Amino acid sequence: MNNIYLRRKKKIIIQGKNNQLEDVYISTLLKNVENLGYTFSAEIIEILRTYSVDEIEEFYREIIGNLKQLLGDHVSFKPMYPNFPRQVMEAKESELYLNAWLHYFGDWLGIRILPQYLKEPRPTLKDNINLKIIELGNVQDFNLIFTRVVGSNIPVSEIDKVDIEWFVKHYQDSTIKYLPNDIPLKENIAFIGASLTKYTNIADSFMRENFKTATDILRYITVLSDGDVSLSENTKFKNIKKRDRRLILSLLENCTSITEDMLRYREQWKRIGEKIHPSEYKNKFPKCYEAFDVIRNDKPFETFNRKLEKFLSEKNLESLIALLKNRPGEFARKLDKLIRISKDANPIIETFEQIAGKVSNAVLLQVLTHFKYRNQTQDLRIFFPKGNVSKVQAIKYNLNQIDEVTRLKVVSICKDTLVQKFKNMEPLGNVYIDKSLEKYTVPFALRSSSKSLKTISKGSKLDLPDGNTVRFFIWWKDGKQRTDIDLSAIALDKNYIFKTTIAYFNLKELGGYHSGDITSAPDGASEFIDIDINQFLNFGSRYIIMSINSYTQQPFVDLPECFAGYMIRQHPNSGEIFDPKTVENKFDITSNTKICIPLIIDLEDRKVIWTDISITDRIGYNNNVINNLSSISLMSKAMTSLMKPSLYELFQLHAEARGKRTESKQEANTIFSEKEGITPLDVEQIIANFL
Repeated sequence: MNNIYLRRKKKIIIQGKNNQLEDVYISTLLKNVENLGYTFSAEIIEILRTYSVDEIEEFYREIIGNLKQLLGDHVSFKPMYPNFPRQVMEAKESELYLNAWLHYFGDWLGIRILPQYLKEPRPTLKDNINLKIIELGNVQDFNLIFTRVVGSNIPVSEIDKVDIEWFVKHYQDSTIKYLPNDIPLKENIAFIGASLTKYTNIADSFMRENFKTATDILRYITVLSDGDVSLSENTKFKNIKKRDRRLILSLLENCTSITEDMLRYREQWKRIGEKIHPSEYKNKFPKCYEAFDVIRNDKPFETFNRKLEKFLSEKNLESLIALLKNRPGEFARKLDKLIRISKDANPIIETFEQIAGKVSNAVLLQVLTHFKYRNQTQDLRIFFPKGNVSKVQAIKYNLNQIDEVTRLKVVSICKDTLVQKFKNMEPLGNVYIDKSLEKYTVPFALRSSSKSLKTISKGSKLDLPDGNTVRFFIWWKDGKQRTDIDLSAIALDKNYIFKTTIAYFNLKELGGYHSGDITSAPDGASEFIDIDINQFLNFGSRYIIMSINSYTQQPFVDLPECFAGYMIRQHPNSGEIFDPKTVENKFDITSNTKICIPLIIDLEDRKVIWTDISITDRIGYNNNVINNLSSISLMSKAMTSLMKPSLYELFQLHAEARGKRTESKQEANTIFSEKEGITPLDVEQIIANFL
């Protein structure tokens, strides 16, 4: 329980005991927790004073273990050059070259050859560290995590799913008490249904109440087969028990328009048909039998999508409006296209105004932002394909400008509709909104987000703390065979033109230093890169891209463990190379890809741009950063020029609808800021209460 609570909210639940602990035990505990960059609230310390020695030791083991796991300090970091970065700074090129050659020669021989250096004592860390406070929580607040995540309006992340499953497994049939009244997202319904099936006796009633379409059931079957609930990737479906076949067919029979719905995923339903044998139940479930008959035998059936394609090709606006107005979300997504092919946009705008209230808040926000910047000059159109793998696609911006009156009308409709919707929510009172929230994007999709110390949405820009050295780190362990993961840093100028790379083939240049390329990790391996901000700025670099590549071509998902992160160091040669209290963010690398771009450093503005992107590798013998440079430059330009709704804009709409703006935090009933009140890290609360 506390590992989830600590990771999500920096809170724990502990109960008072009947003992009196000596101060020396409290002091020792605090010292060890401070070494990880944390401390406890006064309330927690007072409770810990009532513990016995055995109880405090048990608490110590749990809290230290959880914190080490969060920060990456649960493993041993042993870079090739143990006195990094000074050792690499002072080493001759010939020494670095010979060590690398011998290491690679060892791979060819099948043995691991590493240079042997004595690790010298390091000066105590001189950096100033702001400790993070762990607060006392309660069971009600903890359970609210589950309710909010399940009730999310956006797809949840993989770690969210792990936490959901923990709740269901822990509470079993009592889970029903913590489910929200409404679960708006179909993916979440499917995942909950599958979790309830695994761990409870209440799954049938939940599914009969919440599964409305054939696609809901397809998602459920997909989750039970460990597939992608977004349905963007193929799934190898598991065998289905006879009892479950009848349940699935019964659920399908009660859905409407099942044939049309199933035709959207024809191939998946063909394979499921082989598992559930609908012909055996043709008399009991005739609608199912007929739907599978159409799918298997390719019988003609007119669907919504076929009509849509036909009307679009004909530019038949009257028919398009009549068809799409029954699907408000689809209408909103096609709005730009409809306006572009029309001679008179008024009927389109009038219809959109009528149905806008039925469009989800997330879609309305995205439409608002799209049209807000619609006529501005842009180089790229940027897309994030649906799926569990976090990819980005960018194409040349090729949209012609639209009528300015039409553009402004769409923006007005979206804004007015959102304000009207938000007026129905609980009043906020006096509202303070920090302008710094303009740097943070609204979390529309967490489906492909990596598990990390700090969860924020793609495109958000975090301030770099004080310090002139950015230190990237990575740790991994071999899978079934030798695994070589490369950590690289690519420098681009303000026009996204390549400047240099710090990587296994270029261990030092300017103010960049690499701790040495390690090509296998039977017991774990680590690499570091230091970037001197001022030196790179003086060289004309603006952006530093953190790149992680699987040189030996194994997908990250196949590794027992792989994680990375970054820290800011004021005195890079003081303290341990990996000092957990200096870690700004640590994230797991578990995607089914071979290249990961977690973040970009904007040296000029001193921002960390969170990207969390995977790139498909180019075909070739090896996979390194140079082979993928054009993709990386394009991705960098795309991610640094994103036009997405900000948290500031979202909270402004809420303040207009159900509060009163104030410039004083002291006068505020509700605070939105980076560090106080509701912050960008309160993702589940933002999604549940403001989207």
